[in-house]
Amino acid sequence: MQWPEPTRKTLLLLASLLSTCAPSPAPAQSCGASELAVQVLGSGGPESQDKRASTSYLVWDHGSARVILDAGGGTALRFGESGAQMSQPDVFLFSHFHVDHTSDFPALIFSSWFEDRKRPLPVYGPTGNDFMPSTTEFLHELFADPHGAWRYLSELVEPGQGSYQLQPHNVAPSSTPVLIFRNANMALYAVTVIHGQVPALAWRIDIGGKRIVFSGDTNGEGEGLTQLASHADLFVAHNAVPEGATGVERRLHMPPSVIGATAANAHVKQLVLSHRMLRTLGKENETQTEIKRRYSGPIHFANDLDCFPIK
Repeated sequence: MQWPEPTRKTLLLLASLLSTCAPSPAPAQSCGASELAVQVLGSGGPESQDKRASTSYLVWDHGSARVILDAGGGTALRFGESGAQMSQPDVFLFSHFHVDHTSDFPALIFSSWFEDRKRPLPVYGPTGNDFMPSTTEFLHELFADPHGAWRYLSELVEPGQGSYQLQPHNVAPSSTPVLIFRNANMALYAVTVIHGQVPALAWRIDIGGKRIVFSGDTNGEGEGLTQLASHADLFVAHNAVPEGATGVERRLHMPPSVIGATAANAHVKQLVLSHRMLRTLGKENETQTEIKRRYSGPIHFANDLDCFPIK
């Protein structure tokens, strides 16, 4: 028996029924509904087996993602899931240039070409040394003619060619907090922190009458981070090593006791632990115990896309 040729009307009806019955994707978590919030795009470190995106954060203000800090692997996907648009940020910040803080930066920037960004994007980060490029070098080595890895996007760093340009700035080392950027909505401060031999910065964002601080990767030496975090409404610290860590990992990162002491001495209102690695995952009780010996405020362990409103 030969079936009759389906009519156009029948095909349209079938397509409509299929689309109605297909499961809808779950709505992405968004901080956009908050007046002011920090969203953790990436809560992990450099390991793929932690099943987390690497380090990255968004600061939301009244429905717009105003600041991006770092862009480790997986950030571009999480950024899309957050509901943010690359046309929104006023500024892009780097803490340092390890791969797990930078590798998705080109993907985010290329995405901006498809999201109708028309204004410059200032990019601030540390100066360089024998181990790492400076912020200006990093951007030019990615995009500039004639030797940039993605030099087909050279108009991003060559003024007057494209719809908008990246504006890279090196932040000079300082052991005390320094004002780096200000606009009508916010002021940004940075301080140099110790992360082995890698130039690194901690950042503070003063916005909406609130103070948000990101430690970045640091072993916690010196007083600069405590000064930067003084009376912060939210302090994001990196929980990359357990208590008792020694050797290279201790020279790079703060153990829980140092995180707790820093939060207590700075009188921060709440603490978020991010950059969680395999060596700290599963040790949350021990971590919290060490911190609470010094710091009595609320403690949160971050996961990808977690949203922390600031009241």
